Amino acid sequence: MSFIQGQDLAKTYGSGEAAMTALDGVSFSIEKGEFVAVMGPSGSGKSTLLSVLGALNTPSRGRYLVDGLDIYALGSDQRADFRRQYLGFVFQSFNLVPYLSLCENVMLPLAVRKMASRQKRELAIAALGRVGLAGKQDRLPSQVSGGEQERTAVARALVNSPPILLADEPTGNLDARTSREVMELLARLGGEGMTIAMVTHSPDCAAYASRVINMQDGRLMEEGLMQVKLAACRA
Repeated sequence: MSFIQGQDLAKTYGSGEAAMTALDGVSFSIEKGEFVAVMGPSGSGKSTLLSVLGALNTPSRGRYLVDGLDIYALGSDQRADFRRQYLGFVFQSFNLVPYLSLCENVMLPLAVRKMASRQKRELAIAALGRVGLAGKQDRLPSQVSGGEQERTAVARALVNSPPILLADEPTGNLDARTSREVMELLARLGGEGMTIAMVTHSPDCAAYASRVINMQDGRLMEEGLMQVKLAACRA
């Protein structure tokens, strides 16, 4: 069985004539350690799909399984446990708390963990080092670049050592050079065995993934291996 499976997933908002279908019978599988990019025009359903993968949006129909768990058959508390144990989230808008240091921002997912504050700080500093921010743990978000803020957001997603990373347009607010740096970081994490699902509108960003899922009008259009060297994206 694949690590992640979506089976006939559908999501409809509203009812009657006002009903809008965001997902329309989407089925797919993702293997452990794959880096998958989800592409499609605005309104294609890709962000809804990511929210379903994040156990944040109950589908109207279908099943979503991770590591053999039927996620939406779980109770709300169990789904919250699943998110904490399995998922790291990276968003376009960074979502850093401006008055907290980079280290304190990265420590936020550890707030519910029963461990000493010193140990939480050590884990956060290690995560910052993993994304190339060693020595900058005491700086505020306003004291670092946009790329470093996004790296901090990635470190925050990694601090719990989740097996799955979900990214929603992670380079949407970054310039081309900084976008490449962030994508190289995600590609390296994928190479280390992390399973990554990333929504993007950028073919250049999608080229860093091992596979692309294309969506249109809430449906899966095609999947394809993208055996594109990183150098091609930098040209």
